[in-house]
Amino acid sequence: MREYSTDDFREIKMPPGLGKKIIAVGGLIAVLIVLAGTVGTVGAGQRGVLLRFGAVTGAVKDEGLYFKIPFAEKVALMSTQIQKYSAPASSSSKDLQVVATEVTLNYQLDPSRVGETYRNMRQDYESRVIQPFIQEAVKSTTANFDAEQLITRRPQVKDELQALITKRLAPLGIGVIELSITDFRFTQVFQDSIEAKVRAVQQALEAENALKRVQFEAQQAIVKAQAEAKGLELQKAQITAQLLELRQIEVQRAAVEKWNGVMPSVVTSGGPVPMLDVFAPRR
Repeated sequence: MREYSTDDFREIKMPPGLGKKIIAVGGLIAVLIVLAGTVGTVGAGQRGVLLRFGAVTGAVKDEGLYFKIPFAEKVALMSTQIQKYSAPASSSSKDLQVVATEVTLNYQLDPSRVGETYRNMRQDYESRVIQPFIQEAVKSTTANFDAEQLITRRPQVKDELQALITKRLAPLGIGVIELSITDFRFTQVFQDSIEAKVRAVQQALEAENALKRVQFEAQQAIVKAQAEAKGLELQKAQITAQLLELRQIEVQRAAVEKWNGVMPSVVTSGGPVPMLDVFAPRR
């Protein structure tokens, strides 16, 4: 294999004008790089915090195209959409029962204060303030209620917890949209006692309902008996001599309609005895 020396390379000549072309292309690339560093875009649901040499300038870029000084300025994107944060929490109730729960927080950064938020917390606001504030608020709120009240007055517990977290996060440019409590969990011993109490209440209600039903039925029977007695009194008051005579005539008429023409008789030891009309007036 042939070995090349520096003299061989000296003999190679660059085509005329090639060096200028290389310089022109390099300059064009440099210009494009610089121009690319002067523009950027902010997406929908975002705001851009303008930084100059890493310091917050106070300027905030809205959605769309923006311009900046290359190499000197930078834009940090901050989401202003509704975001969700969930965290488990553990605390104690007013009657010293251990309570475990999970809190879900829907929140949103204030678009007009994203520069302040970035200056104070960068983009770590969830770990820096939201998570510890939720833990503290849960402990503070549940301590105002007995364990049983945490279940029976859950909407009130949720409202107080949301109000407390809203009050703490608002000065930091973080708005609370909605807070929800997934569930309250207690020790197994306490859950068993709650279930036993619920069963006892249900049984008491069933016994009370049964007693009310018996009382109602007895009252109905009394009313019915009183109505029947009153009806008999009314019927007795309406019985007159004329009514009795009318009833006798009706009975006799019914007997005549059914008579077959044969005189009824009763056989006795002395022979047949004709039946007498007991309703006939005496002479």
